[in-house]
Amino acid sequence: MEKTATLNLRVNPAVKERAEEVLSRLGIPMSTAIDMYLNQISLTGGIPFAVTLPKAPNTINADFMTAEELHEKLQRGYDDIEAGNVQDAATAFAKFRESH
Repeated sequence: MEKTATLNLRVNPAVKERAEEVLSRLGIPMSTAIDMYLNQISLTGGIPFAVTLPKAPNTINADFMTAEELHEKLQRGYDDIEAGNVQDAATAFAKFRESH
């Protein structure tokens, strides 16, 4: 099928860069990946993956905590900061990925 339509998109630069890194490792150009996505939409009649909110465990989901539980968790966080028990997000996520 001939490719003659043009899309102009505005996307988050960091998201685009992460996607390009993955696609590069797969050997798939961004335009091909987007074409694949659009084909899947037309083949499945919708978005080809589940679009849902992540499920947080009740132990960390503020929607299921009492005011006292929430205050206690926040206080522990503040106490950790005061004690110097902190790390940057990149390090925390890297440690999380290594453990899972």
